[in-house]
Amino acid sequence: MTPARSFEKFDGVKVFSATMFADRQALGEKVTEWLRVNERLRVVDLVVTQSSDASFHCIAISVFYRA
Repeated sequence: MTPARSFEKFDGVKVFSATMFADRQALGEKVTEWLRVNERLRVVDLVVTQSSDASFHCIAISVFYRA
């Protein structure tokens, strides 16, 4: 099943990513803090992506917003 996607227009995107375990564990807090500091922005979509190879695992959180 494909998740519902927002097709609302956006004028900015902020990408948070981490490959190290401790950084991946703290990624949500980094996003939350950025949203708190930028409370004037309206989030229109958020995409979480995971990628990995034999050695590394990467998590990316992409926040799409309107100013």
